[in-house]
Amino acid sequence: MANIFDIAGSGMAAQSQRLNLVASNLANADSTSGPDGEAYRAQNPVFSALLQQAQSGNGSTNAGVAVTAVVADQSPLPVRYDPGHPHANEAGYVEMSNVNAMAEMANMMSASRSYQSNIEVMNTSKQLMLRTLQIGR
Repeated sequence: MANIFDIAGSGMAAQSQRLNLVASNLANADSTSGPDGEAYRAQNPVFSALLQQAQSGNGSTNAGVAVTAVVADQSPLPVRYDPGHPHANEAGYVEMSNVNAMAEMANMMSASRSYQSNIEVMNTSKQLMLRTLQIGR
């Protein structure tokens, strides 16, 4: 039964990291230059399913989900004509961030719902365990 809590906990941790990336993307949506001198690129998590035999040898398995990487969105950076901007090139164009605020909001809602679903799994499992204990009374 403890595996259920481990699985749901790993899902909550992964969705929490996803929400942090969405917040970072939205915060940098209007950035034109980062520390490397280029416009900010949206960051996206890469999830992996985990299923490994436990080292104890008792046949139990560890399962869940993990964020294995964070990758930058490689879609082209939009450009805007603004010759007075300090980051404008010789032709007067400024590279803007490729963050799509609407897509990020949808991503945030999806991550939030997934997080809530994992909480419901934990609560339901806890209630079932408590009811199982009460059977013997």
